[in-house]
Amino acid sequence: MRMDRLAPVTAHREITVAARREVIWDLLTTMDRWAEWNPDVKTATQPQLESGAVFHWKAGPASLTSTLRHVEAPSVIGWTGRSMGVHAVHVWRLESDGERTIARTEESWSGTLPRLLPGVLRRSLEKTLDSWLRHLKVEAEVRAGG
Repeated sequence: MRMDRLAPVTAHREITVAARREVIWDLLTTMDRWAEWNPDVKTATQPQLESGAVFHWKAGPASLTSTLRHVEAPSVIGWTGRSMGVHAVHVWRLESDGERTIARTEESWSGTLPRLLPGVLRRSLEKTLDSWLRHLKVEAEVRAGG
C-alpha cells in the first residue's frame, strides 16, 4: 500500500527509534491507547487488525473514520479515512536495524480543500507527522528501556 502520490497534499517522514519494531508495532496497532502517548489524539477505538476493519478517532479538531487497508505485522500498517471533505491515505513502514527501527510514515490528502490550499495543508500535515514520530519515539524508547 502506498499513499496517493498524485494527491495535491502529500508528506513523508522518518525517524530512527532505539527500540525493536515489535515495540513500535504494538504502539501503532493498539489504537485505543494512542491518546496515552500521543497528546495530538483525543480518543480512538480499537479495530480488529485486519483489512477492512473500521476505527474512529479524534485528533485536533477532526473526527475521523478510518478503514484498515493493509496489515502486515510487524512491518506495514495502512489505512484510509475521511474527515471534513478530505480523503486521506496513511501508511506506516517499520524496518529493523538491529535493536533499532526506522519508522517511516507517509500520508496523502485529496479532495476540494487540499486542491484549494495545498501549501498550507502540506505544512500542517508535515507538522502532524513530525509530532507523531516524536511522540512515538519517546514512548517506544521508554518501553524498550532506552
